[in-house]
Amino acid sequence: MQLTRTLTTLLATAGIALAAPAQALDIKLGHVLAPSHSWHKAAEGFAADVKEKTDGRVNFVLYPSGQLGNEKTMIEGLQIGSQGAAIIGSGSLQPVEPKFGIVELPYTWKDARQAYAAYDGELGEALAKLAAAKNLVILSWWENGFRHLTNNRGPINTPADLDGLKTRVTPDKMRLDTFTALGANPAPLAFGELYSALQQKVFDAQENPLSIIYTSSFFEVQKYLSLTGHVWGPASLIVAKHTWNRISPEDQKVVQAAADKWRDEQRKMITESDAEYVARLKEKGMQVNEVDKAPFIAAVAPVWKTYEPIYGADLMSVLQKYREGQ
Repeated sequence: MQLTRTLTTLLATAGIALAAPAQALDIKLGHVLAPSHSWHKAAEGFAADVKEKTDGRVNFVLYPSGQLGNEKTMIEGLQIGSQGAAIIGSGSLQPVEPKFGIVELPYTWKDARQAYAAYDGELGEALAKLAAAKNLVILSWWENGFRHLTNNRGPINTPADLDGLKTRVTPDKMRLDTFTALGANPAPLAFGELYSALQQKVFDAQENPLSIIYTSSFFEVQKYLSLTGHVWGPASLIVAKHTWNRISPEDQKVVQAAADKWRDEQRKMITESDAEYVARLKEKGMQVNEVDKAPFIAAVAPVWKTYEPIYGADLMSVLQKYREGQ
């Protein structure tokens, strides 16, 4: 003991600091999708990079498959401090900030590259500012990809084929209004309840990106896949503001760099996998058909007119700038 005190005194006298090791900050990062989905694979890479490059000071702990609750529950957790981070389908932020409904406008983007430019540019910046006001720090924009329709009645080639079709949609008014305009009979349901609802024939149809249709095994309970491409959905990698403020500025830079890197990797996974998923779904017995989108775009024009005033002229002008390819 005397020797230890003597060494400590000598080191202090020599000006050598005895710093206590930094305590690791463990951050719960949840999402609702399966571990086989690109969200989770990219999140694993993101967490590993952050842990390595911060020497373990920042440690994201992953909770896939809705282990921390549905997206509504997780968003509430981010706001009140019971959860540190999440990957959220960006449209689910509408209850917090109604202007996030702009991400759900049907047939906004011709292709994913057009959407990437918008969300990595001024549109993403504007939405991130709105989120920051609600104590949510959006680190980067990942993606769900284009959404398509599956059902058990028959191929969907025109809006008339949707007439009266009982369709599960995400629980937001925009999606309900879109499918009502297309002639369907839509109703909301939490994602975690969807497979059993289709299995029990509570719904005839549902709409999701190809990756989710495959990784959630909807091919087991749905016969027809129609490539409607009615919405391109962004996803948000979010850290709660109170958690973000606990990370040092130097480590924040590391986290941001990893978020950007794995945003690009996750998008690449979606792009490369879509054609593969179509082939796999066919192998699983689904009948797949291409869709002429023109009549669908015409059918949802009233939806745009209804919602434009909610998002405001400034935000809509930013969206239109990228939509028109400028």
